[in-house]
Amino acid sequence: MRIRRATPADAELLSGLAARTFTETFGHLYPAEDLQAFLADAYAVDKQRIILAHPDYAVWLLEADGVAVGHAAAGPCGLPHPQVAAGDGELKRLYVLASHQNGGWGARLCDTALAWLERDGPRTLWIGVWSQNHGAQRFYGRYGFEKVGDYEFPVGRVRDHEFILRRSAASGA
Repeated sequence: MRIRRATPADAELLSGLAARTFTETFGHLYPAEDLQAFLADAYAVDKQRIILAHPDYAVWLLEADGVAVGHAAAGPCGLPHPQVAAGDGELKRLYVLASHQNGGWGARLCDTALAWLERDGPRTLWIGVWSQNHGAQRFYGRYGFEKVGDYEFPVGRVRDHEFILRRSAASGA
């Protein structure tokens, strides 16, 4: 297993992996047409290529024998919270296929993304997490993140109740 920084050449790979991990984790929550429309938009190859080429964003791939089995994405905070400030960072995605979970690699991906977000020093970091994903909430709690708000995350006609988690620059991990 290894973690490597994704490049624009990985856009198609990332698009497929992101759709697969999202579907594996949350696909059962949505009508098929809503899920497909969301995946086609959110994880479009062209969108992934733009993110991968942008200097303010970074994505890492977790690979097992050269096959991508997880990913993490980080960049400027885009969560709808009134205390988000310029310069705040966000862990935007952290997914590992179920077949490769519970080996500590999700934590290694998270460590990699958080270290990149704070490469220039401590800063306030944010994460959005589904309100019913208690395992993820406990996981991020171990990193010092606390619930500070909530919002609705649209997947087609469905509106998921999401929690907004924050770790202040002063608290660190």
